[in-house]
Amino acid sequence: MTSYRLPKGGLIDRSKPLPFTFDGKAMRGLGGDSLASALLANGRQLVGRSFKYHRPRGILTAGAAEPNALMTIGSAGRTEPNTRATMQELYAGLEAKSQNRWPSLDLDIGALNSLLSPFLSAGFYYKTFMWPAAFWEKIYEPFIRKAAGLGKATYAADPDAYDKCWAHCDLLVIGAGPAGLAAAISAGRAGARIILIDEHSVAGGQLLGETASIGGKAAADFAADCICELEALPNVTLLTRTTAFGWYDGNVFGAVERVQKHVSEPQSNVPVERLWRIAAKRAVLATGAEERPLMFGGNDIPGVMMASAMRHYLNRYAVAPGKTAAIFTTNDSGYALARDLEAQGVHLAAIVDSRENGGSGYLGPARIIRDAVVSDAKGGKALSAIDIRLNGRTERLNVDALAMAGGFSPIIHLACHRGGKPVWSDDNAAFLAPGNLNGLALAGSVSAVNGLAACLADGARQGIAMAEALGFKAAPTAFGAVENDIVAPPEKAVWSIAGVKGKAFVDYQNDVHRKDLGLAVREGYGHVELAKRYTTNGMATDQGKLSNVNAIGLLAEARGVSPADVGTTTFRPFYTSVSFGALAGAYHGHHFQPVRKSPLHGWAEKNGAVFVETGLWYRSSWFPRKGEQTWRESVDREVLNVRENAGLCDVSMLGKIEICGKDAAEFLNRVYSNAFLKLPVGKARYGLMLREDGTIYDDGTTSRLEENRFFMTTTTAYAAGVMNHLEFCAQALWPDLDVRLASVTDQWAQIAIAGPKARSILQKTVDDDISNVAFPFLAAKEVSLFNGKLHGRLFRISFSGELAYELAVPAGFGESVADALMDAGKDDGIMPYGVEALGVMRIEKGHVTHNEINGTVVPADLGFAKMVSAVKADFIGKAMVGREGLVAEDRPRLVGVVPLDSKQSFRTGSYILSKDAAATLENDQGYVTSSAFSPHVGSTIGLALVKHGSERHGEEVMIWNGLRNEFTAARLCNPVFFDPQNERLHV
Repeated sequence: MTSYRLPKGGLIDRSKPLPFTFDGKAMRGLGGDSLASALLANGRQLVGRSFKYHRPRGILTAGAAEPNALMTIGSAGRTEPNTRATMQELYAGLEAKSQNRWPSLDLDIGALNSLLSPFLSAGFYYKTFMWPAAFWEKIYEPFIRKAAGLGKATYAADPDAYDKCWAHCDLLVIGAGPAGLAAAISAGRAGARIILIDEHSVAGGQLLGETASIGGKAAADFAADCICELEALPNVTLLTRTTAFGWYDGNVFGAVERVQKHVSEPQSNVPVERLWRIAAKRAVLATGAEERPLMFGGNDIPGVMMASAMRHYLNRYAVAPGKTAAIFTTNDSGYALARDLEAQGVHLAAIVDSRENGGSGYLGPARIIRDAVVSDAKGGKALSAIDIRLNGRTERLNVDALAMAGGFSPIIHLACHRGGKPVWSDDNAAFLAPGNLNGLALAGSVSAVNGLAACLADGARQGIAMAEALGFKAAPTAFGAVENDIVAPPEKAVWSIAGVKGKAFVDYQNDVHRKDLGLAVREGYGHVELAKRYTTNGMATDQGKLSNVNAIGLLAEARGVSPADVGTTTFRPFYTSVSFGALAGAYHGHHFQPVRKSPLHGWAEKNGAVFVETGLWYRSSWFPRKGEQTWRESVDREVLNVRENAGLCDVSMLGKIEICGKDAAEFLNRVYSNAFLKLPVGKARYGLMLREDGTIYDDGTTSRLEENRFFMTTTTAYAAGVMNHLEFCAQALWPDLDVRLASVTDQWAQIAIAGPKARSILQKTVDDDISNVAFPFLAAKEVSLFNGKLHGRLFRISFSGELAYELAVPAGFGESVADALMDAGKDDGIMPYGVEALGVMRIEKGHVTHNEINGTVVPADLGFAKMVSAVKADFIGKAMVGREGLVAEDRPRLVGVVPLDSKQSFRTGSYILSKDAAATLENDQGYVTSSAFSPHVGSTIGLALVKHGSERHGEEVMIWNGLRNEFTAARLCNPVFFDPQNERLHV
């Protein structure tokens, strides 16, 4: 293949030269070129290497189905591997590099794999690398991992922006070829809101490479006029460079727009890619049809190309495929290329037609060899000759370009994304879309319509039908007569070709050839899904766009059945690859996830808080003061001050749920394992929620503010999950109960005031009497603040083990109330404290969090056996919590643990071993769930889940951290390290 630029013609801008490089070599293209057309214009045939055998590969197609011409584009953070040269627009300064070769594309050591091909047949990886066993981890796996993949991703940060957005329309038209343009114009003229998308840089599809005329205008000019009209309509949006990749429920389509992938320096204020979610009342699929390769020996040699692609390069880009060409066709479409080659002065040596009477309408000078096949192509890095088999004899013909016209497969992928299965049609020798596509219609060659005039008419008909179904009045659309139309009726598909000597490839990218499919059938993997995985056909980056139908045909022949009996593999999104950048949109780096700031965030900032991310929340972790060198110093000070004076902590991040209704108490009684039905008004109670399997799901307090009004708090991490759980219970399990739920986490700022002086400080702002008699432990009620200027809710509950209150005020008043409390308590030594200090105090008191509630524990494991009601008729988890395995005596139970030497420490997650046991997992007795340094105990303390834990207080054990090889001698003890009689709670 000696491709070159024609001296005239095409839709390129010859006044706009575009310099670019390929593997470091300087080349030049023209405005309007794709990277593929520019490479061909520069005479570059070899552009890549195959995955397994590293065979030389050239450009095969002109669109998204390209399996060979995969490039790495750009440099540094803008490096993009596996970019199809056929889809990449050329721009000045573009840097392209070939992939999957070493040390160079022309001299690739990996090509030696071809010599090993007898040992690398389908499924070889299931039969090899098994002996010796020790080789797997040290030799086989590292080698396989190094060989895997094609392009290499960069480690540099991507400097560009990405975006995601929604769009709504009456009618979405996918594909801007003849049928798509006709549908959009017909419905657009009727007034429907239209979105027309096309994956190429210029709308027009087949029209851009056509030599026919429509209404007296050249096809490309007709397309340009259509585009101008659509752009002038205010109700039409045209999105080029946009690929629809999926069809989802609710007639929502996913699409990705390549906004700035065609420029050398993207604008910083514009995204390079935009992910669209398009909600359409109706949609028209006008994606066309993909030409199928023919499976002869050497059909992968550079210089062998799809006939439709060769015609496209010839007419749109003014690139000739070679000096001497041949065409191998099974239908009349090959003759359209023959006429175009001859019109451009390219010598056409022969047309090889598999049919006995093909080409009757062709009047050109080329030799037609009927009832014949190309059995083999010859050449290494470029095509040099073909072998033609006719009547049992073989003739060799010297050519440098060969076009394949093996029939067409409608591009029906999107139509099958919602579970529909393609249907084989013998009449069309192709799989067609399933029926009953609610909200989606097919137009043009995607529905097996043949010929340009027929596609225009079908598109107009579907556009009018959709507009009328949407309530618009549409007039008939006429586009004028089509001259030089190409109508190529479908012919019998040709799967196996006789006399083949070389490898006849089915999947070009994964090097699956014809014999691999036969082997799969012989070895019992003839089912289409099994064959796919056994041979890897259709598993490459092109997802089998060119190979799947041919593979199905070969499987059908080998099994002696119809392709209808073989069927297809499952069609799933994405139709083409979508970058992680487009999927992430703006949500990366600092914006990876939204930030939730509590109503007291500003207060915490003013007081010098160091924040920590806990889920989406920014929580104040500790409050360093001048002179403190480490976070531990700050935390120790905060803990000691709370125990001696008072502290203020922001607990607004707790989940908060209002539960109302006359059956609210009964509802809670079924949700919690302990009793809530008779909870008095004005009281709070600690509760446990179980899963259906009997394990603890979440814990928290619920207060009864009125007879039929409750206020629930949940853990921060499970706030959304608990809300979903309660909604499921109310709507699905017990819809007969009168209960209403509302998440109010963001409506309330919640402030914990803890310490011996907490009451005296709080009483300065609360108008109500909060003495121990008037407001005892677990009291809860609405209170007046600041002489009636504000109302809030006060709860006497404690996570620190101290005399403590939680005050809830409307979120907008949170910061000012916190400031007022700090001012009221300044003479009493009040200080802010963060979640680190809170964590120390809760461990000192043996209070559990989700470190202990780890999804495997039941109430008895944590000492909460009495919180499982024995008298309630039912509650979630009741049926399963008594299972044999959940009441076994050797279950891990909650214990405390302290080091024998107070100067030693241990880490959360470390294993508990018996004192003299060897450090192995077989001797595991449990693990440390939480640990912290306690300034009151004077050493590290921890909570642990240990087998028979509650019976082993006082036993010496060994704490083992296998990751750091740390050993700490320790003692198991009561999990309550401070104020075990809870005297401080009731002061």
